[in-house]
Amino acid sequence: MRNFIFIAVFLSHIFVFAQAENSIKIYREEPEKVFDLQHTKLKVSFDFAHRQMPAEAWITAKTHFYDQQFFKLDAKAMRIVDVRVNHTHADYNYDGKELIIDLGKTYHSDQTFEVYIKYIARPELVKQKGSSRIKQAKGLYFINPDGTETGKPTEIWTQGETEAASCWFPTIDAPNQKSTSEIYIRVPEKFTTLSNGILVSQTQNDDATRTDYWKMDLPHAPYLFFMGIGEYAIVKDHWKDKAVDYYVEKKYLPVAKDIFGLTPEMIQFFSGRFGVAFPWQKYSQMVARDFVSGAMENTTCTLHSESAYQEKGQLVDENRWEDVIAHELSHQWFGDYVTAESWSNITLNESFATYAAYLWRAYKYGKDHADAKMQAYRSSYISGKNDTKNLVRFHYKNREDVFDAVAYQKGAAILHMLRYQLGDKAFFAGLKNYLTKHAFQSAEAHDLRLAFEEVSGKDLNLFFNQWYYGSGHPKLYVSYTYNDLLNTLTMTIKQADKVFYFPMEIALYESGTKAVHRIVVSQKEQQFTFHYSQHPDLVLVNHNHVLLCELHDESKLWEQYIFQISNATHYEDRREAVLELAKHQADEKAFIALTKALNDPYYGIRIAALEKLDLSNRHLKRRSIKKIENLAVNDPKTSVQAAAIKTLGKLMDPVYKPLFIKASKALSFAVKRSSVEALYLIDKNAAITALKSFDLSTKEALSDLVTQLYIREQIKEEMPFIAKHLIGTLFDENFTKYYKKAFDNTFDWIASGNNREAIQNLVDDLVAKGKKYKKQQVDQMALHLLRKLVQKQTESSHKNKEALIVIAKKGMAALLD
Repeated sequence: MRNFIFIAVFLSHIFVFAQAENSIKIYREEPEKVFDLQHTKLKVSFDFAHRQMPAEAWITAKTHFYDQQFFKLDAKAMRIVDVRVNHTHADYNYDGKELIIDLGKTYHSDQTFEVYIKYIARPELVKQKGSSRIKQAKGLYFINPDGTETGKPTEIWTQGETEAASCWFPTIDAPNQKSTSEIYIRVPEKFTTLSNGILVSQTQNDDATRTDYWKMDLPHAPYLFFMGIGEYAIVKDHWKDKAVDYYVEKKYLPVAKDIFGLTPEMIQFFSGRFGVAFPWQKYSQMVARDFVSGAMENTTCTLHSESAYQEKGQLVDENRWEDVIAHELSHQWFGDYVTAESWSNITLNESFATYAAYLWRAYKYGKDHADAKMQAYRSSYISGKNDTKNLVRFHYKNREDVFDAVAYQKGAAILHMLRYQLGDKAFFAGLKNYLTKHAFQSAEAHDLRLAFEEVSGKDLNLFFNQWYYGSGHPKLYVSYTYNDLLNTLTMTIKQADKVFYFPMEIALYESGTKAVHRIVVSQKEQQFTFHYSQHPDLVLVNHNHVLLCELHDESKLWEQYIFQISNATHYEDRREAVLELAKHQADEKAFIALTKALNDPYYGIRIAALEKLDLSNRHLKRRSIKKIENLAVNDPKTSVQAAAIKTLGKLMDPVYKPLFIKASKALSFAVKRSSVEALYLIDKNAAITALKSFDLSTKEALSDLVTQLYIREQIKEEMPFIAKHLIGTLFDENFTKYYKKAFDNTFDWIASGNNREAIQNLVDDLVAKGKKYKKQQVDQMALHLLRKLVQKQTESSHKNKEALIVIAKKGMAALLD
């Protein structure tokens, strides 16, 4: 029997694998345009108890070219109540996914008609799955609709990408469709609404509800239609004469502008950089609970996940959401104004938005800041082993799969290469040409190529065939020899795997000068000869770091990094030098060179050096320690101060106790964290005292650290806080690595006790995590722990154990619901 089961399972895997292979071979074409949407009008209300949306839709459309009698709409998991064509009842067929309407006659090319549909959207019945980037795909989301989840507001919001708009209104759910829109949203009076376009009116109804009328008179794709509803505070801002508003929970009113306040400046910057002024009527940003992705660029109104929320102490270190804000805003041009005609061409949306964050960093904070971002892009793409995926991908298993490091990070790096190849003037003129020619339309990657070719006069087929319609990247092995008699350097460049054609810059440093040579590589193995006056101090291949590649310099000696760290100008060269010299810092020259990076103008390099410095022989390295002490107190970047404090903490010297205690009172959360960690190494009681002095919002923001130290010290009065965050420690990389052994003991400690608040916190968090990570089967782990909790209480002698068992069983019921 075992052999039979094994064979059956093995065969089933072969069958599934064959299916997957065949699906990848399917050509994913642009959706055929049988009809063209013209206008969509919706009237919606909400059944909170059943998580449904009773609604009416009026859809104006026309035939695209061929004669048609039947109108097909995407409409997932709805209950259809009534259908009419031009005010007349119509026959229809509905299978739960597609609604096919008999138009009653044949419509010829460009003939327009209106369809009315009365329906109920039932998102909880939607079957389609999400992806790694967009976790669910049911289109319409009710968050805590019955108000039973403590501490969570009631919200409703939509998420249409890729094809989930048709879960809340009937439409042709394809990115190459465009429609103007108007939405009447009926909600209880306490709620604020947000949608595409302009809020035209608000009408009070007789039943303590209000109807908000939103109108969008510019065409946009169905997946960009949006509604957001909740008890929000609105922070007003503007760009020129256009409203720029931020919708946040009331708690975050004081920091809303700290998070989103650079938006008007971003709009101004992108309007100039892209050559097209911000094209929409307004721009709003809303933060939602339990959002299924990081953020979504709905037309005129971006929806952000609650990760956008930050405390003042975090924002003082860095607005971790600024790149996302820039990314989503740039979609208002690349994605909303001009939309990829198919998911195969998603690079036209996501690569540009990812590159936009680079452009914003370069403008706002300088080249090093931007180059650090580009380095992270390349690293993310390369480490993900994405060699076999084309940027424009006409073959994929699932449309959600194209939202990956190729479409985002690699695509941004490719745009950076194209910019270098064309030059700034032609590149940005090409962007303007592309946006202008395809305004309010859809486009494919060839349209982008043609726009650049028209401006520059260059033939870009080779570039696009290689980088857009091909896969992988150059993997280079470089070696070189010097001939000081002839004053020549001979360089051999070998390409592993595929052969690419690309320009590249080589820099030779000699006698205080830098000579840059531009070469073109086109063969599996090539040699190049460069002349010099004196023996070069350093050779840098891919000197400007424009080329996306893996590069192995087989001729560079580690001693040359001493020169590199002081003389190279590009962020990546200085970073590489720090990492390499750190391996050799037992050598005094290498250590001295490494400490020079503590003076680097870019804070990221200073942090990298602090993290790598070995100060174990503190007497020999006293001068460096003095420099680190100064950084810990005086560096203008709090993140550098934090890194310096962490480095000093490794010395475990009580002399730094006053510094650490003072730093623990800083506004910066990064400084607070490092100071408490360092203090704990020399005085545990002082560290716990510092933790207890933090206000609740600070403790919550640093919950991983606070929980870890409270667990270590088994602080009984902090049991409710520990219980609230205990499960989260399993999701924390550092905790899992160092403290996982303590988890079972801590759970038993709480589960056996009679602290009602702690038990309630533990149960609430188990339920919340179990529901949130159900796909990862965390709900099963949570059920196991809740059963264990019941067992512990049953075995205990507490007087109130029955009440605590009831709390645990209610949690089990909530998970099983």
